[in-house]
This record gives sequence, C-alpha cells and structure tokens, in this order.
Amino acid sequence: MAEKKSNFLFDFAAGGTSGAIAKTCTAPIERVKLIIQTQDANPKIISGEVPRYTGIVNCFSRVASEQGIAAFWRGNFTNVLRYFPTQAFNFAFKDSIKKVFPRYSSDTQFGMFFLTNVASGGMAGVGSLCFVYPLDYARTRLASDVGSGTREFNGLADCLKKTAKKGPRALYNGFGVSAMGIFPYRGVYFGMFDSLREKNPYRKERGLVGFASKFGVAQVTAITAGYASYPFDTVRRRLQMQSNKPREEWIYKGTGDCFSKIMKNEGVPAFFKGAGANVLRTVGSAMVLVLYDEIKVAFNFA
Repeated sequence: MAEKKSNFLFDFAAGGTSGAIAKTCTAPIERVKLIIQTQDANPKIISGEVPRYTGIVNCFSRVASEQGIAAFWRGNFTNVLRYFPTQAFNFAFKDSIKKVFPRYSSDTQFGMFFLTNVASGGMAGVGSLCFVYPLDYARTRLASDVGSGTREFNGLADCLKKTAKKGPRALYNGFGVSAMGIFPYRGVYFGMFDSLREKNPYRKERGLVGFASKFGVAQVTAITAGYASYPFDTVRRRLQMQSNKPREEWIYKGTGDCFSKIMKNEGVPAFFKGAGANVLRTVGSAMVLVLYDEIKVAFNFA
C-alpha cells in the first residue's frame, strides 16, 4: 500500500508541475483563444461597447495596445491554480485507474490496450473536473474580460464571490457539457499518447531525437484531442459567461439550448471559433505530456 500511495503523490506533483510550467509559457495564446471563443456571449461586445475581434492577429494586437503586454497573462495565476490540481489529479487518477483494468500487451492486444488507456484517461478527466470546476469558471471569466475600461472582476476571489451570490450552482454552470466534453478530450489526450508512445521506436533515447519524437507524438495527440472536444468546450465557455447574471438576462437556458442557438444563428463553424489559436496552444498541452514523462524518468518512476 505504501508504494501505491507514494506513486500517487509523485504522479500528483509531477503532473501539476509540468502543467503549471506549460500553461505559463502558453498563457498569451490561451487568452486570445478564450477571447475569440467567447466574444459572441460577451456583454461588452454584444452591446457594441467593445468592437468585435476579427481574428487571431487582430486580437493579439488589440490586447497589447488596449490593456498592455502583461494583460496576456490576465487570469494566468487562476489558470495555474486550476491547472496544477487538474493535471495532478488527471495523471494520478489515470495511472491509478489503469491499475484496475487488466493489463494488455501493446504488441499483441493493441486494440484493448488503446481502449483501456482511453477509458482510464476519460474517467480521470471527469473525476478531476469535479474538484476544480469553479476555478475553471473563474479562469474563463477573468481571461475574457475585454476592453480598456473598468474590469468586471478584480481577481479570483472577487469573481468567485460575486458569482457565488447567485447560488453555489452558478459556479458549476456548464458542468454537464464540460463532463461530456472532458471524457473524449482526456480519453484521446491520455489514451492516444500512452498508446502511440509504446510504438515510438525512439522513446528510450535520452538525446534530441528521443525528445523530438516524444514531442511529435504529444503534439499530434494534443491537436486530435482538442478538435475532438472543441464544440463542447465552446458551449461550456458560453454558459460560463452568463453565470453571474440574473437568469432573465441569460442568452442560453442550458446546454441543449446553447447548442441549438449556436447552430441556428451562427452555423457549425461557430463551434470552432478560436480553434486556430487552440492549435498553437496545444504546444503547451504537448509540453505537459513530455515534461511529465521526463520528470518520471529523471526520478526513476517511469
């Protein structure tokens, strides 16, 4: 029992550390992606107070000129605070859950090996989401605060406090669709990486070739996982944008209503707004996978 506990704690620390480093490095891309993705549900943009962002380059330049370079890291503390336990629980739960399933050979039983990795990754994602969803909500609201005028929230505590006044459920608005989206995302993210890693002929090399091959596998995995769950992510961000408003001011009544209104009023491409920036952001997700593996190897936990 002592060995299992120690492994869980190491997975928790290694996963959280790799996640925090990667998220801080890619924070500017993350913020631009969120602004573009949520602008159709942003009251300041809907009212015309802040002009619409026309693309990734336009968003980067306007944030820099209107809010300053430091604004690209707005909400990053909350993101790291959220992402550390998220990634920590994800990696720790994934490796612990995987032990419950029978062991399959990646050479002779690749299909079952892959499905086991997907299932354990998806279950780990849903489990960790239960703990950190309020922080995910706060990150979305802080990062999508646009324009050069008065900010809607003064920080993490202010955001959580104002939203909680609407009731505890307000902090979990969009949780259902998040759980639906997180399973395929984490399932593909962890399952595909763990499976393809076993097929990587250079995985045991410690030099540049080994690192590059791992990063290549991680990058393909991160992009695939991002697109597999992106429509769910768009819907949950839209729902989160209205959580601190009275119900009569809500644009969307729930998950189903949000899906149907986006489809009817904006079309299928609207579900993928910000996906271009998200592809750039997946560099961070790939870094997390590679860093986690490298940390485990460095401390002989691989």
